[in-house]
Amino acid sequence: MIFLSTDHAGIKLKQELVDFLLEKKLEVQDLGPFSEESSDYPDFAQLLCRHVLNSPNSLGVLICGSGIGMSIAANRFKGIRAALVWNEDTARLSRQHNNANVLVLPARFITSDEAKKLLETWLSFEFEGGRHERRVQKIESGLSNS
Repeated sequence: MIFLSTDHAGIKLKQELVDFLLEKKLEVQDLGPFSEESSDYPDFAQLLCRHVLNSPNSLGVLICGSGIGMSIAANRFKGIRAALVWNEDTARLSRQHNNANVLVLPARFITSDEAKKLLETWLSFEFEGGRHERRVQKIESGLSNS
């Protein structure tokens, strides 16, 4: 299952990505919002993260104007590894090296075609494990401030 959510800045892009994924016969759930009325990205980041955490083997896609707010909000959840990507290399590496389970896209800085390519790239790669596993485990166990 792939969950998608956005704030008002990404409504059009979210719908295009939902359609794109459905064309590929993937299981998709659009968590809203469904209008361009102003909305608060932390609310939708929280909604998506809870769905990803409660649905084993699921992934999420978050969209906001810059992608920054959604990234910050999503990464507050233990078990979520949200990656803001802007090119195919960062999309690939976020999966291979960081085991990202949430893709974050900046609606105001990429085109629809670029977003589709980033999503397709992100979905095409798996976590490599190996030397990256211990690093992801350190993130999951919490980082010390000391």
